[in-house]
Amino acid sequence: MTINQIQDEIIEEFSALDDWMDRYALIIEMGNALPPMRAEDKTPQNIIEGCQSRVWITAQLLPDGRVHFEGESDAIIVRGIVSLLLRVLGDQPASDIVAADLYFIREIGLSDHLSPTRSNGLVSMLRQMKLFAAAFVAQSS
Repeated sequence: MTINQIQDEIIEEFSALDDWMDRYALIIEMGNALPPMRAEDKTPQNIIEGCQSRVWITAQLLPDGRVHFEGESDAIIVRGIVSLLLRVLGDQPASDIVAADLYFIREIGLSDHLSPTRSNGLVSMLRQMKLFAAAFVAQSS
């Protein structure tokens, strides 16, 4: 699936839920389903700066040009947000990640329902994932 197809799927899942408590519950459920990172990947160099809670994200360029991300957070809602970002951007071509407009964040109302510090964290996570992808694009050029 493409990045936009995955975003559309997420928008559809969230549109079935009118109440933001139900949407938070879905985000928490997604976070609970996120596989744990290996302890050796939870290093200071993998921490995302700008997040209130601790968030780790790693990226690996696959032989076919796709980027595989792993991530985790010590905060349950943030862990769900990490899960959403990994679902949308994970295993996508690096050039597609760099060019992606992540409109699902706006469409599901996530940016309107996060505290300012969590919103900053979301921006920081997204920026780091795009920087990883941009570095892989530059490396393969």
